Amino acid sequence: MKQVDLLEPVDVADRLPQLELYLSQVCAVAGISKMQLDYWTTKADIPTKGNKQRVYDIRSVEMVMLIKQAKDKGLNLSAAIAAAREYQELRAAQPRMAGSPTAVAV
Repeated sequence: MKQVDLLEPVDVADRLPQLELYLSQVCAVAGISKMQLDYWTTKADIPTKGNKQRVYDIRSVEMVMLIKQAKDKGLNLSAAIAAAREYQELRAAQPRMAGSPTAVAV
């Protein structure tokens, strides 16, 4: 038996709810500056953890990426925040089907 035969498939999507990123990592993923992220976090009241260093869970990262997407499509910040919130609320209200992806393409 080969060592590789001991391995089983890993479903990364199952672990996404436990994922947490630091401020600089969120900036890199979303393609925004630290100044933008600080401002958006305050303005949109995006929940974070941590005292010295902000930590964002996957839902907060998604919110940042949705705001970025809306801003890129021409919405002002207030409208982008409202659209991102509405999107997350609508998505949360939809029943999940077995085998459907947990993340949203942004």
